Amino acid sequence: MNPATDQSTIPSLIRNIVKNIHPETHPFMSHKVNDKWVDISYRQALDKIDAISAWFLDIGIKKGDMLALIIENGPDYVYYDQALQQIGAVNTSIYPTLTETEIEYILNDSEAKTILVGNPFLLRKITRVANNCQSLIRIIPAFEDFEKSVGKLNLNAGIIGFKQVIEEGLRLVDKYIRTISSAREAILPSDLSCLIYTSGTTGTPKGAMLTHFNLTENARNSLLQITIIESTDVFLSFLPLSHVFERTATYHICLFTGSKMAFAQSLDLLAKNMGEIRPTVMNCVPRLLERIHDKAMKNGTSAGGVKSKIFLWALKIGKEVRLAHEAGKKPGLILSQQHKIAEKLVFSKIKEKTGGRLKIMLSGGGALPKNIGEFFGDLGIKILEGFGLTETSPVMAVTETDRIIYGTVGRIIPGIEVAIQNVDTKHIYTIQTHDTFKEDFQSEEGEIIVRGHCVMKGYWNKPEETASVIDTDGWFHTGDIGRYFKGNLQITDRLKNMLVNAYGKNVYPTPVENTYLKSPKIEQVFLIGDKREYITAIIVPAKETLQETFNLSNEYFEKPEVFIDDKEIVDWVGQDLKKYSHELAKFERIKSFKVKRNPFSIEDGEVTPTMKAKRKVIEKKYAQAIDELYLQEADAD
Repeated sequence: MNPATDQSTIPSLIRNIVKNIHPETHPFMSHKVNDKWVDISYRQALDKIDAISAWFLDIGIKKGDMLALIIENGPDYVYYDQALQQIGAVNTSIYPTLTETEIEYILNDSEAKTILVGNPFLLRKITRVANNCQSLIRIIPAFEDFEKSVGKLNLNAGIIGFKQVIEEGLRLVDKYIRTISSAREAILPSDLSCLIYTSGTTGTPKGAMLTHFNLTENARNSLLQITIIESTDVFLSFLPLSHVFERTATYHICLFTGSKMAFAQSLDLLAKNMGEIRPTVMNCVPRLLERIHDKAMKNGTSAGGVKSKIFLWALKIGKEVRLAHEAGKKPGLILSQQHKIAEKLVFSKIKEKTGGRLKIMLSGGGALPKNIGEFFGDLGIKILEGFGLTETSPVMAVTETDRIIYGTVGRIIPGIEVAIQNVDTKHIYTIQTHDTFKEDFQSEEGEIIVRGHCVMKGYWNKPEETASVIDTDGWFHTGDIGRYFKGNLQITDRLKNMLVNAYGKNVYPTPVENTYLKSPKIEQVFLIGDKREYITAIIVPAKETLQETFNLSNEYFEKPEVFIDDKEIVDWVGQDLKKYSHELAKFERIKSFKVKRNPFSIEDGEVTPTMKAKRKVIEKKYAQAIDELYLQEADAD
């Protein structure tokens, strides 16, 4: 059982750990320095946190001031965040992948006074917009030799290295320690903790105002549902802390439980880091799990012969054991013995690549295809799904560890109400809570709306936008379509994603796209068909599989042509589209498609930092190619 605490502000959590869970010398975080993993104790962290707070106070930062960060995950993020939180300032995290225009907008909208910057590339972004940001008084690079990146620029904001901030702060701590303590005690649960700007698939970024109460209650109640996380657990963090999912599900959960938090070096080095840290808990996105699945399937079957037969046999046994457990039964003696063999020959080798100690992986940020969840279940790795939005702090529902219903996002967490509302009539079909849960409950489909401790205070400086999503009864309208299935919440799609074809048929892209994404040949699917007679798509093939199949060089993907016209490749993709179309209704099937050479990307403005497609951007950008898909079919008819 995880440790409990009644703390209700972010800075109170770490002090609760050293008071009630671990000694000050216990490892709090771990990161890699010069090719070696280095632990940081709670005492070491608290000393730096107090030093930074003292420096903030010395330059005039006060309660309610906005302080920004644009930095990769690591101890520096935690030091800076904890330091500003304990004096009542507000964390304004910025995605490192955002454009200069978006960064400038956020700095001005929030009126951020300082910004912590992670690397030379990001510093160049900041210096190019800094003089357009009137409130910005300090730029704080978190790396050595930052002067080389600044050169002789004439900046209105002062620049000081993070290392120097800490050194100066250490000399100031004695002067300000009582002020820091008083400021920390004066923070109310209702006070603003952070602004998190929603990337949005359309429109201007909006700053979701999340309070200390929003965030602490969300973590606390999530732990009431995921009861197996303990103070001895080790989390490996690689998703951005600028996003609310990783901040709550790793950072804040660790602050509640006393679990150790290790920071991966990068996505490219994630597999290596998993083997080194051997995490017990890890948060991830569906695409990572899909890649692990694809690689495991490829390694297990590509050689053919006996090895392939053993691999497929092991998966069959794993599935039988999983289904027995889901039915509340114990596997029989023969099946149990077979499972031990499957574990030794196949499953243990796959688990070794994750470090071999994973208790759970929590998937968020998008829908996890049902077959992927089942695959990991067959291996004996628990994949829990969570659901929520930036505006809901974020968790609204999460899978229970002892009851996994694949294709759903779990049970409603304690303390909130989640309803299903008719999109057209606004009639509420049902209101469910953690306590009303019934294993066989099912509901009609509609928009998911939520009310309770997780709902944000509103959008910063945007009262009209706030009123458009939080109604007069306090319900936040998520814009997601879903229903209840076997008591759990099940997401169907986004309301804004819904395609209505020329015959009035509603097509929800996500489940259709996920059906086609079962193909190992396909990396991304973008469905088209609103107000059209039939469905078409832009398909991005899986690069590695495509290269191996057709012996293509990297130069092939650097060609200027956006789309691949090679008939052999188009037919190769088409084979799997045809194969998986049989799982869909006729009006949902892809009738015509284009093969895109390279993935939709954040850099090109085609997807958000959480990899959600910007539908209007993509449709406008590739309008000619999309029109050709319908002209081709019209000519064929």
